[in-house]
Amino acid sequence: MSATQSTLPDFVREHDIDQVTLDIIENTLSNARYEMDRVLETTAVSPVIREQSDQFPLIADRHARMVIGQFGSAIPTIIEHSPYEVSDLRDGDVIALNDPYMCEGSVSHTPDMLLLRPIFFEDDLVGYASQWGNLIDVGGTAAGSMPISARSIYHEGVRMPPIKLYDQGKLNEEALRLFCHNTRAPKEVEADIKAIAAGTAAGAARVIELCERYGKETYLEACDAILDRTRSAVIELIRTYLPDEKRLSFEDFADDDGLGTGPIKLKMTMWRSGDTINVDWEGTDGQVPGSVNFYLNPEMFKMFVGVFLIMAFAPDVVFNDGYSDIINVNIPEGSVLKPEFPAPLGNRLTLMARHFDVFGAVFSKMLGLQFAVSGSYGTSPNFVYSGTDSKGENYQILEILYGGIPARPAGDGLDGHSWWPLFKAVPTEYLEKYYPLRVESYSVRTDSGGAGYHRGGHGVAKVYTFLEDGLITFQDDRARTHPWGVNGGMYGESSEKTLIRADGREWSLPSKVENVPVHKGDRLVFSTAGAGGLGDPLDREPERVAKDVRAGLVTVEAAREDYAVELGPDGEADAEKTAAAREAKRASREPRPDFDFGPLPEIGELRKEIAAERREFEAALANESDSG
Repeated sequence: MSATQSTLPDFVREHDIDQVTLDIIENTLSNARYEMDRVLETTAVSPVIREQSDQFPLIADRHARMVIGQFGSAIPTIIEHSPYEVSDLRDGDVIALNDPYMCEGSVSHTPDMLLLRPIFFEDDLVGYASQWGNLIDVGGTAAGSMPISARSIYHEGVRMPPIKLYDQGKLNEEALRLFCHNTRAPKEVEADIKAIAAGTAAGAARVIELCERYGKETYLEACDAILDRTRSAVIELIRTYLPDEKRLSFEDFADDDGLGTGPIKLKMTMWRSGDTINVDWEGTDGQVPGSVNFYLNPEMFKMFVGVFLIMAFAPDVVFNDGYSDIINVNIPEGSVLKPEFPAPLGNRLTLMARHFDVFGAVFSKMLGLQFAVSGSYGTSPNFVYSGTDSKGENYQILEILYGGIPARPAGDGLDGHSWWPLFKAVPTEYLEKYYPLRVESYSVRTDSGGAGYHRGGHGVAKVYTFLEDGLITFQDDRARTHPWGVNGGMYGESSEKTLIRADGREWSLPSKVENVPVHKGDRLVFSTAGAGGLGDPLDREPERVAKDVRAGLVTVEAAREDYAVELGPDGEADAEKTAAAREAKRASREPRPDFDFGPLPEIGELRKEIAAERREFEAALANESDSG
């Protein structure tokens, strides 16, 4: 419902709490959210959580609305699919689940384990602490539980419905043992699940301390007030920055589903009606056979929409479920964003990241040049290497890699960065100490960021040498499509993967492969996509281009071709030659498009190419397996 409608959320009212107390409680909860992360990171053992921080916490009020957090609350859906009523919950209970279909996509694939802890004070429910983390393995047909070949979620590992993992503080040992027994890494999975539980306990402890310090009623009033002022702030942003009733659309394509189906279209239309934002995904392609389907949780998406406005215009505002009622979302049933059970979901990050690109483009159209953003590397690539070493011990690494972040009005896009601001790369020292591989190099991909007044972020190139025989599985995208440039900016480079055998033979791999055999001495060159540029490259200050050349981000040839910058022997821009080159280039070139998607075959032709690539890869893989 909109702010102009008569029925408003119960927290929209005058609040009997002073602003100083409110600020203290809000900031304490914000800090508790980071403490939850830190507790989990320092007690987990798998690198995807411990080193990369692939986890997300939240603290909700007693009505299950997220007050502080990052992914939006699915608590009502979780309770609905559990055998418990809210009145059945007790202090010390912790509900666990990893089935995306039983929390409406709040966790979006089976490796994400979510734990939900109700918080009690003086025997009354005052809120919830929830956290989920990406487990290293939950079974299924490929190590890492994100199989490319999956045609059903049943292929993606063990699925836990909402159950009490802890009952009034007592661990359900049998349930945990059963779950871990179905994974390839039972010790790591057990440790990480207990670490997630510890993170929720940290959040609950801080809420209880606030109740002890200020009183239960003051804390509950503060939760309502925090939701209310976030809602008011977002309404003000809508009124100030979004044109009323102007419908704007954008569409972009993911490459494929890893089984030969593609390209896959996402289309979004957005408009404002009074104080309400309306978002419609009608026109998006239907679900696909492969595992890139993304079950987009509506509450989570509403939060993402608000986050864009908050981070662009009012970054001091906390984002939460306070503005849920002023964002309307339509996600078509049976689409790749709302697939029907039991569609596979394991590699949903391709469409998760691509939907960020799409609504960023719609906001770019709506807000104009000063808030435009370009296209990104378009996914969160994952890489799995597993096997049994020469000592007979099993090993398995799951790593997330990064790419080019969009150019933005404030400056160049970030190089080799994650879509999630708090994610980090796994240190090379960690990889080489605990796993049988060597990282030969980890570098920025020169010239992969699209040229522009603000340059797109660069992708990365990581070269692994395998020290034991094993199998590799990975998921990436943007191999067939390019990150688009905006407002005169140029497109970024696509991704590439090359497996170099120990005897020197090279094999160009698709962006999504499963269980490819590798042998001692083989190398994998894993190159991710860049991001598009923003604004005319010929407007970029020549000294900025020269600096990029000296840093190894841009080649001399690209400086000359894309930016019309001529460098002198000292590496500095030659002002006179550059001015002449730019004048000539402006006179001879075609006008720059608003969106530059780069070279892209006709959709029907691209569809044939993608299907043919998959057939050729499967034949080559069969030959490799036979010869091995």
